[in-house]
Amino acid sequence: MQEFFATVSWQRAGQDFASQRYSRGHEWQFDGGLRVPASSSPLSVPLPMSVAANVDPEEALVAAASSCHMLFFLSLAAQRGYTIDDYRDDAVGEMGKQADGRTGFTRIVLRPRIIFAGTPPTAEALAALHHDAHTRCYIANSLKAEIVVEEPN
Repeated sequence: MQEFFATVSWQRAGQDFASQRYSRGHEWQFDGGLRVPASSSPLSVPLPMSVAANVDPEEALVAAASSCHMLFFLSLAAQRGYTIDDYRDDAVGEMGKQADGRTGFTRIVLRPRIIFAGTPPTAEALAALHHDAHTRCYIANSLKAEIVVEEPN
């Protein structure tokens, strides 16, 4: 079994906690020492109690799903003899009511734009790469929400 760690820290700093008038700004710290300023989404907790410039958990989940898919895609492409010069994904997560009535992510749409060096894969080979990356992605395997890969037109 593998374990992954993150430290999440927040301080009240004298703010009025009982009235819910406290900053949701906090910090994530990871094993390599990286510190990421985080907050609730302003869509969940209005400004100024949220910090719009910080990463929120919802954005982080979408980024994690996109990043996981990309990392497996890159590895599989290399194994299959393709070279990628650039990969950009403008991913979006959709939240709404789930079947059980609770609010959560219902769908994450990945929109990768990939620039290959040399001959790119056929449409079928590209679809197979995305399918294989999706089935291997730890994040996708852990979520209930549908994760869709849309190729640009």
